Amino acid sequence: MSGFVFYDGPSMIDGAPIVAIAVLESDNRKTGNMVQTYILRADAHPVDAIRTGEDSSICGDCMHRARMVETIDKRGRKRLKRVRTCYVNVGQSVAAIFGAWVRGSYPLVDPADAAEIVADRVVRIGSYGDPAAVPAGHWHALIARALGHTGYSHQWRTAHAQGLRHIVMASADSAQDRDLARAMGWRTFTVRTADQPLAAREIACPASPEGGNRRQCIDCKACDGAGANNQRASVAIIVHGPAARAFVGA
Repeated sequence: MSGFVFYDGPSMIDGAPIVAIAVLESDNRKTGNMVQTYILRADAHPVDAIRTGEDSSICGDCMHRARMVETIDKRGRKRLKRVRTCYVNVGQSVAAIFGAWVRGSYPLVDPADAAEIVADRVVRIGSYGDPAAVPAGHWHALIARALGHTGYSHQWRTAHAQGLRHIVMASADSAQDRDLARAMGWRTFTVRTADQPLAAREIACPASPEGGNRRQCIDCKACDGAGANNQRASVAIIVHGPAARAFVGA
């Protein structure tokens, strides 16, 4: 088995049909060979979902989704430009996973079996898609016997995401986001520009260039949510990837 479906049902964000798929092997250099999980619209190819805006069912109001922004050309004329700052290249791995699911490559398993399959592994909660789209109980069941996990949610303000606070980080895109999320009991993972300093009780991601690339996520596991102690240091990373130039820090 190369992977399996551990949730097939309505999105907790908007009720649209989604699936959550765990893929058991990964060659991701930053994370290491973690169990990767993908949240997809069940009724739309992921590239089409981005184009039509239907990816809101799995990504919510994340600022890194595709959006139209106003730009000024060389002649001083206003132009609308489509910008997407998400680091995930959906046209490659995510599209391949969707295709495999359509072909029936990933069986649907119940929560107890899912926990058994990933026992003694480290799980990445939401390699693509926001974990808050899936009922929190399915994530807790999935990682019940795991050696560790990491995860992030942009939906940390919403009521339905609060069940994830102890197992994923609040994704923050500004100092204001970071401070509010911390006040709500979350640990944070903040994307910053190179000229923005680290905050108090915040460390540079050890898997980033600014963190010395000294650890993979599979070994670090710092991004595992608040747990029983949300006073642990939060994590920050300098914006990176092919869309970094389009990112505007706040």
